[in-house]
Amino acid sequence: MVKKNNRTLWITIGVIGAVLLMLVLTVIGSYNGLITTDETVNEKWANVQTAYQRRADLIPNLVDTVQAAVQFEQETHTQIAAVRTSAVAAQQAMSSASTPAEISAASKQVESAIAGFSGLNINVERYPDLKATENFLSLQDELAGTENRIKVERDIFNKVVKNYNLKVRRFPSNIIAGMFGFEKKEMFEADEGTSVAPTNLFD
Repeated sequence: MVKKNNRTLWITIGVIGAVLLMLVLTVIGSYNGLITTDETVNEKWANVQTAYQRRADLIPNLVDTVQAAVQFEQETHTQIAAVRTSAVAAQQAMSSASTPAEISAASKQVESAIAGFSGLNINVERYPDLKATENFLSLQDELAGTENRIKVERDIFNKVVKNYNLKVRRFPSNIIAGMFGFEKKEMFEADEGTSVAPTNLFD
């Protein structure tokens, strides 16, 4: 009878131990999964920031290239100075943006600078030196390519954020997320048109 009781006790201890081990492994697995997904979100967010920053950086460079290659009348000098001021402000705003909402707001500033740039009273056909300038053509191509990069990086970011948010909300990982302070992240939802700049500013 004693042997039977001892056997039952060891079986009970074994079952409890197995359950506890499974719980520990589940916690460790969920926690590590959340950490991995969180770091992936951070990586992809950095790529989004880089893509937007690249576009913001291109605008002042385009302004300088045009200004150096074209003999402007005084009115246009004044216009391009204002555009450059706007472009630099947008560049700085993009540098300090740290959330999707801030990126969206800074992107609007970039769009405003691009719109001002497009509105300059410049007829490129009158300036063959400008159209043939290697820097100008290169910057135009880079701007067009950057638009595609922004779209791709933003889509990738939203996908990994969705995956992360699912982990934060689904059982049982939601329990681990709550215990260790993992919170739902904001997806990137740019206003319509803010991520599409003209591919050629001087047609």
